Amino acid sequence: MDERGPGMASVEAVFREERGRLLAALVRRFGDLDLAEEVTSEAIEAALERWPVDGVPPRPGAWLMTTARRKAVDRLRRDQAYAAKLAILQVEAERAGPAPAADDGDSLPDERLRLFFTCAHPALPVEDRGALTLRFLAGLTTPEVARAFLVPVPTMAKRIVRAKKKISEARIPFRVPGADELPERLPGVLQAVYSIFTEGYAASSGASLQRADLAEEAIRLGRILRGLMPADQEVAGLLALMLLVHARRDARTGPDGEPVLLADQDRSRWNRDLIEEGRDLVVTSLTGGPPGPYGVQAAIAALHDEAADVETTDWPQIVALYDVLMTLAPSPVVALNRAVAVALRDGPAAGLALLDELTGEPLLRGYPPFATARAGLLQRLGRHDAAATAYREAIGLAPTEPEREHLRRSLAALEDPTETPR
Repeated sequence: MDERGPGMASVEAVFREERGRLLAALVRRFGDLDLAEEVTSEAIEAALERWPVDGVPPRPGAWLMTTARRKAVDRLRRDQAYAAKLAILQVEAERAGPAPAADDGDSLPDERLRLFFTCAHPALPVEDRGALTLRFLAGLTTPEVARAFLVPVPTMAKRIVRAKKKISEARIPFRVPGADELPERLPGVLQAVYSIFTEGYAASSGASLQRADLAEEAIRLGRILRGLMPADQEVAGLLALMLLVHARRDARTGPDGEPVLLADQDRSRWNRDLIEEGRDLVVTSLTGGPPGPYGVQAAIAALHDEAADVETTDWPQIVALYDVLMTLAPSPVVALNRAVAVALRDGPAAGLALLDELTGEPLLRGYPPFATARAGLLQRLGRHDAAATAYREAIGLAPTEPEREHLRRSLAALEDPTETPR
């Protein structure tokens, strides 16, 4: 039982679910992110005082909206200069699109799609987009966002303040792009969410290989985005990809947190519900128009999840999908993954030849999976000295201690066959 009492637990649960919608609705109404954030916090504080005593209201989101709106109006009445500034912003917001109809407090318009595009606006630095998305759409506190990005809290606080200042000074519109802009702008939103997921799936540093809480936040954001854009194939593809990869979470690490490679994972520990949900979304992402990069990656993940083991995986189909991905979103990382799939289809020599063609790619020089893949293929070919060199390079590049320890054991087993990697 929650020692804080049912009232506190309830308000925190509601805050988690409603905060993003509330904040977005207030930004849309008043045109100012700082004001919206401040009165949202004040409304939550009021709820923390009232709800444990009075009980959670039947429409908690509407209660919060009414409370926050009143606080915003009170603040504007007290600060005429601030009100004048917001009046200008409101005019600009109205030019971007009609404001939602006034409500009677019984409903809370869902304006989060506008907030997604604001947080991921191309005028903002790439590193700020994910931080803003976590802060304002996932509802994480600044210290929580700082932990997510493994930076000091003051550094993250300055980053968020800088990004909000950029939004204000550059007059970044709080709106959903028009149909002509959407193909250019949506990938930035998807990338912001996916970057959060990839940090959770494979931490860029620290003592743990995975950060499940961060991956789950990204999936929650993906579900929100899917609800707001149900007809978009790539939104479905992104959510499918995250679900299908996250389904393997419990099998990806051993008892001590060490990595467990795909070939060695206990597939009975994979989450079948997430796999089924992901597979259904893959179908959605690949129908109704040409597939996008996330849909193709999700289809690859589905083939992995459907196979009983590595040997029976449909490697020819996976290679074919990587061929499609190379036309849609060519990159050295995609080429690396394709080379590994070719090695499993045609043998290690074929895969190594493709990797050798990529050795001049600057992006891959410090990329740990590249060195690890070369080490594994060289070992399979019996080129032990070259494999040992590649393993040492991979150890030096590996971002987390569990990965480094796993690679050390692989190197020890290569150099002394009597050693058995754990």
